[in-house]
Amino acid sequence: MRKHPLSGVTVVSLEQAVAAPYATRQLADLGARVIKVERPGEGDFARHYDTTVHGQSSYFVWINRSKESLTLNLKDPRGLEILHSLLEGADVFVQNLAPGAADRLGLSTEELTRRYPRLIPCTISGYGTTGPWADRKAYDMLVQCQTGLVSLTGTPEGTARTGISVADIAAAMYAYSGILTALYTRATTGEAHPVEVSLFEALGEWMGQPAYYTRYGGSQPPRLGTQHATIAPYGTYRAADGREVLFSIQNEREWAALCTEFLGRPDLTDDPRFATSSARVAHREELNTVIAERFARSDADELLKDLESIGIACAGVNDMPAFLAHPVLTARDRWSEVEVPGGTTVEALLPPADLAGLPPRMDPVPAVGEHTDAILTELGHSPAAIEALRADAVI
Repeated sequence: MRKHPLSGVTVVSLEQAVAAPYATRQLADLGARVIKVERPGEGDFARHYDTTVHGQSSYFVWINRSKESLTLNLKDPRGLEILHSLLEGADVFVQNLAPGAADRLGLSTEELTRRYPRLIPCTISGYGTTGPWADRKAYDMLVQCQTGLVSLTGTPEGTARTGISVADIAAAMYAYSGILTALYTRATTGEAHPVEVSLFEALGEWMGQPAYYTRYGGSQPPRLGTQHATIAPYGTYRAADGREVLFSIQNEREWAALCTEFLGRPDLTDDPRFATSSARVAHREELNTVIAERFARSDADELLKDLESIGIACAGVNDMPAFLAHPVLTARDRWSEVEVPGGTTVEALLPPADLAGLPPRMDPVPAVGEHTDAILTELGHSPAAIEALRADAVI
């Protein structure tokens, strides 16, 4: 039996930042050989976002394990020729270059499809490769703004960005699933279908619920901090010890239990202000006052215990150190070690999708150009030829 599901699949990627590297890292987790093509010297600019992980970037360490790094100057015809030598034997080609850059290099989807009929090209762009914004650069925060996400995130007093690169992650997930689908289709039909994903359309899909709410409800959901725009009660409340506890009510059975067994107010179950989910949302402030009074009488641990005892979903509000020490991650053995450049190791979370009997690949994060000589040797270049390419800054 193969050690990894994608063993034997080769991915060549002209990738940078987050979206494409995260998509290809997930392919590498499943055993694909991912050859990451970087600029000679500096490499992927995400390597330099910060130096917090033993001198390495937290972004880069997160999404670039289990890859091989090859440095190529693609503006030199010899560098481009080496790339094409790799593509001849590759299964997938991924790129998220600036708008128009792939076309200028002769690496358009149309050209690659013509030249390599079995290759699955995957393009990750900001706003799509056609349309009025095809030539615009797009970064995560720009897309959060353009999709309206920022208008929903924050408090009535002001907007806030989502604290992670959610547009990049969305695009990466759709690129990953699209590539897997294309590989399956090629295996079953023999046809290789290109994949295209844009950050804007990927995050736009995630905006489906507020989009429907706005189009058919007449106004968009309000910004309410941790409160939920269409469910009440749902959000964080401050306990007597100053800590915050989040809980949510999902159905009328839970609402009745909350009123009777937690709030000590069975009369509220029949109160017309709170009798339905929509009524509770309409009278949110009055409801919050009742809940705040109850929370002010107990500390957070006691509140959590009482809510859990009656089957109400609840949680304390963790910071990042608390998440890293979370008992679920420890008890389920979700941590593994990954080597980073310099020979040190870091703790890394295992991929969230477990395939029984098929452990994920958790190989080192590569240094810039670490595998250049080995890959060129594999392609038939002699040591002298490799040194000549290095002297001419082709690699």
